[in-house]
Amino acid sequence: MNKIDKSAYAGTLESSDAFIEIKPIDQDEIRIELHSSVEEMYGDDIRDLITKCVQELGISYISIKVQDKGALDYVIKARLQAAILRANQKDKIEWEKL
Repeated sequence: MNKIDKSAYAGTLESSDAFIEIKPIDQDEIRIELHSSVEEMYGDDIRDLITKCVQELGISYISIKVQDKGALDYVIKARLQAAILRANQKDKIEWEKL
């Protein structure tokens, strides 16, 4: 599994968006901290989406803090991907993985 190089974030705290902050950690795990206005109804689905996205990108050793304001799945996924790309300072993006 790949590690991220540094902390990074993407998104806003506007309605229908999500603010995602990621940090490298020393343990081989995907740690998710979720704060969502729709957590009671969709919290498990949001966590599953985040886990699947991170696994598809081959990332582990990561802590993810999500402040969701009712974002749709594709917004959450795009914000997470952007944060991971920023953390790894990718010059060449492997689009087929996204």
